[in-house]
Amino acid sequence: MTVLDLNCDVAEGFGTWRLADDDALLTVVTGANIACGFHAGDPSAMRRACLTAVRHGVAIGAHVGYRDLAGFGRRFLDVDPAELTDDVLYQLGALSALASAVGGRIGYVKPHGALYAAIGSHEGQARAVVSAVLQFDPSLPVLGMPGSRWLALAASAGLPTVPEAFADRAYTPDGRLLPRRLPGAVLTDPAVVASRVVRLATAGEVEATDGTVLPVAARSVCVHGDTPGAVGLARAARAALVGAGVSLRSFV
Repeated sequence: MTVLDLNCDVAEGFGTWRLADDDALLTVVTGANIACGFHAGDPSAMRRACLTAVRHGVAIGAHVGYRDLAGFGRRFLDVDPAELTDDVLYQLGALSALASAVGGRIGYVKPHGALYAAIGSHEGQARAVVSAVLQFDPSLPVLGMPGSRWLALAASAGLPTVPEAFADRAYTPDGRLLPRRLPGAVLTDPAVVASRVVRLATAGEVEATDGTVLPVAARSVCVHGDTPGAVGLARAARAALVGAGVSLRSFV
C-alpha cells in the first residue's frame, strides 16, 4: 500500500487577522506546517495550532521563513547566512516552547515561501538553514522539493530528508512551481486537485503547464492554507487518496 503524508500551512494569521480555518484543516491533514512568527503567526495562534494538532494526532512542523510580515514571506531577502541561521533558530525555539507547553514537539522543518524557493538553488542560504536545523536537533526531518540544493545539503549533513509535491500549485516544464503572479499558478478546483494527488501518489508524476509529464517521487503532498477553499481542497485530496488505496500518515 502506498503511504503518503498530507501537509498544510496553518497559524498564518496575525493578531485579529485570520487567514484560514485552521481547526477544520487540522481534522484533515497529517502534518501541520505552523508559522513561527516571522512571515505570519502570533504566539496565541501558534499555541492554538499546536494544541489542535496534538488533539488530532497531527505532526507539528516548523514553517520557518524570512523576517517579512508585510510581504508574507514571499519576497526574496538577501540575508547574511549567519543572520539567517540565527533567524531560523529563533523561530524553532519559539515554536518548540509553545508546542511543549501543550504536550507536543516539533516533528519536522519545512521552510516557507520565498525562503523555500531560494534554498532550492541558493548555496549560502541553504547551508544556513541546514546549520540552524543541525544546531537545534540533528534528528529532525526536513521537507523540500526533490532535486533541491536544500535537500542535498541536508542529506549530506545527516538530516532525514522528505521530498514533497504540491497539490494546489502548477508546475513549470523544468519542475519548478509556476510563480504566483502568473495566471493558473494556484489550483482551486477540488476535482483537479483530487485527480492530481492520486496521480502523484500512484504514478509518481505530475503534469506541467505545457503538458510535460514530470516524475515526482514525493513522500508528502502540500495543500496551502491560504489557497481559496483550502479546507474543501484538503478534504477532496484526502478522500481521493483514501479511495485510491493510499494510506495517509505522517512520516514522523
